[in-house]
Amino acid sequence: MGAEERESGRERTRLNGASALRRGTPERPRVRLDQPRAPRRTFLPEYDPEEFGRLSEKIARFLGTGRFIVWMTVIVIAWISWNFAAPTGLRFDEYPFIFLTLALSLQASYAAPLILLAQNRQDDRDRVTHEQDRKQNERSIADTEYLTREIAALRLGLGEVATRDWIRSELEDMLRDLELRQMVEAESDERDR
Repeated sequence: MGAEERESGRERTRLNGASALRRGTPERPRVRLDQPRAPRRTFLPEYDPEEFGRLSEKIARFLGTGRFIVWMTVIVIAWISWNFAAPTGLRFDEYPFIFLTLALSLQASYAAPLILLAQNRQDDRDRVTHEQDRKQNERSIADTEYLTREIAALRLGLGEVATRDWIRSELEDMLRDLELRQMVEAESDERDR
């Protein structure tokens, strides 16, 4: 094995790992574990679940309106009227109205899952809103308890603070005591003389 071959073997080892040195194995690109794999091609159609959810909510909102009921009633009445009153060659759905029944069943089979999907999305939004409300209530309760403790501490502190009226009453009491002492001393001085 020449120096050149050894050097290329070392280079392959550095690039592709030790398994690339085996004879007869084609070199594979090194798989990086810190990066996600490229998505595989599928034959299924791809769609954005959020966009599909928004579309289903729009449809569900429309299905729940009076406008939808009015339009559906007008279409059914027009359908039945046309298939009764039109000339025989222009009628496309004869009396038992099998095609009308099929169309209404198809509409109902699509409407029910779309409405359920819209309700599930609304439930998810409600769950998030309730969780945020619960956290806000917990914060409000904690704030209220903190303020209650602060007010109680202020009341206790105010109980020990000397107010103007208290100081006046204490000074008046001291003044009376001094006057009494002076009177007692004056009387005792008079007796002593």
